[in-house]
Amino acid sequence: MTGNVQELRPKVAETEKITINLGFVDLGHVDLMVQEGFYSNRTDFIRTAIRNQLERHSDVVKQSTARKNLDLGLRHYTREDLEAARRSGEKLHINVLGLATIALDVPPELARATIASVVVLGALQASPAVKAALADRIR
Repeated sequence: MTGNVQELRPKVAETEKITINLGFVDLGHVDLMVQEGFYSNRTDFIRTAIRNQLERHSDVVKQSTARKNLDLGLRHYTREDLEAARRSGEKLHINVLGLATIALDVPPELARATIASVVVLGALQASPAVKAALADRIR
């Protein structure tokens, strides 16, 4: 029976995996803080440190976001959005700080015809074919 179940919307990952290199002494300090119970694990420590730095520089981030006309958060582009842009002769400039997604049913030709530029500070999720079609427009 479970073979007939189809997911209505594909799940969007809420995080992006990154890799960092730390010196042994810094890593030892992190492990000590975890061992002493200040943080539940290394990831918890690193996330907290990043959030603290972002909060510390929040005014600069807000000013830069406004100056660069970045959409903040999640921005999803559907096939309908792109078809409407094509009908109106409009070219989209995707500028996102966060996560930009292009629906999986968007054909590469439609993306190429309607998207003039892509600037994403964070993550871009789209089909491999759409990413390839827009490769020269992604910065």
